[in-house]
Amino acid sequence: VQLQASGGGLVQAGESLRLSCVASGRTFNNNVMGWFRQAPGKEREFVAAIRWSVGTAYYADFVKGRFAISRDNAKNTVYLQMNSLKSEDTAVYYCAVGLPRSSSYFNAGNYRYAGYYDSWGLGTLVTVSS
Repeated sequence: VQLQASGGGLVQAGESLRLSCVASGRTFNNNVMGWFRQAPGKEREFVAAIRWSVGTAYYADFVKGRFAISRDNAKNTVYLQMNSLKSEDTAVYYCAVGLPRSSSYFNAGNYRYAGYYDSWGLGTLVTVSS
């Protein structure tokens, strides 16, 4: 699976952006799509994930209520709507796809870790000025 992320840019605090991630190649209906981010000097961290088949979304605590992940099956695209952006949201945002795994493995919260995912996009830079 190949992933292409886009939609990053420079915005002011309080504004919004929508990131897109298009998946191509062999995809599975029960994949998990995730968004991670990496700020300068920091480790990559989980932002949000969505189970492709049912659309159930999962979020890091620091984005709950501000970010929303969604998918468009027909377009093989996952979105990350980011509202009320803060300067601390500045980072390179990556989308990733995790191939099907057992429900127990997923339900243990392993989707929050980069090692769960099998393919990654190149990332798109989001800069939020204060």
